Amino acid sequence: MSIRFDDRVAIVTGAGVGLGRCHALALAERGAKVVVNDLGVATDGSLTGSDAAQNVVAEIEAAGGAAMAHGADVSDAAQAQDMVAKTMDRWGRIDILVNNAGILRDKTFAKMSLDDFRKVVDVHLMGTANCCHAVWPHMREAKYGRIVLTSSGSGLYGNFGQSNYGAAKAAMMGLMNVLHIEGARDDIRVNTLAPTAATRMTEDLMPEEALALLKPETITPGVLYLVSENGPSRTILSAGAGCFAQTRVYETEGVRIDGEVTPEAVAAQWDQITDPDGQEELQDAFGQTRKYARKAATAEGIKLGW
Repeated sequence: MSIRFDDRVAIVTGAGVGLGRCHALALAERGAKVVVNDLGVATDGSLTGSDAAQNVVAEIEAAGGAAMAHGADVSDAAQAQDMVAKTMDRWGRIDILVNNAGILRDKTFAKMSLDDFRKVVDVHLMGTANCCHAVWPHMREAKYGRIVLTSSGSGLYGNFGQSNYGAAKAAMMGLMNVLHIEGARDDIRVNTLAPTAATRMTEDLMPEEALALLKPETITPGVLYLVSENGPSRTILSAGAGCFAQTRVYETEGVRIDGEVTPEAVAAQWDQITDPDGQEELQDAFGQTRKYARKAATAEGIKLGW
């Protein structure tokens, strides 16, 4: 099965360098018209006046593809809307959105200013929400859309000195889960990438031998599958160095405490509460509600209509 994107239009944010650049080039190589978004900033979000987006557009056009640059600051909703409007003006459709833009302002939580915390959340979380919100009505009208959010091991598992980044990246899972449910009837599929790659954001964090293995090119094929016509939805795809895995959140079977529900009773049942045997992947929040209500109803001898 050959995966192609002929006649598709894709927006890739933060596409001037690193992973975003790689995503944009690969989409164009397989036929997509690509909006290369990049504000032209350093890794901490400070302005540099970079022409990175225009350079990527030039690469795509030199290879025979179609692309346009847009310098929207994704954390500004009006600028994200302008990017989408200009894309619609030029090509009349938006099929794919890859949210990749991000910055780092690493410090321990004790030393971090709340301004730095807020700025990182604004770019990663609100930037993603702004772009998704801007493309959403167009995808709903077309009854087709493929969206990728970008998370990180720092959000899924934690990383020292990255409370702001980790919080923003963990939020991608919640956003994905809801957009997956709300977009399903219009064939809008929403997935999350959790990459670990050698980029300017990670070059000072890993040894050279590891960086040589963790090239962005080893991750982008996973993104292209996620945004393909037959791609999945509500999947967290972890990727790095040509390795791919699905990250899932499970809930243990748990127990219903008989008698008085006290902190001491919770402590006494802790081993059973945390026992992984019988754990499951819940499909929505109400699924958890139904589970607990069924357990309580069974214990009380009550029949529910579920």
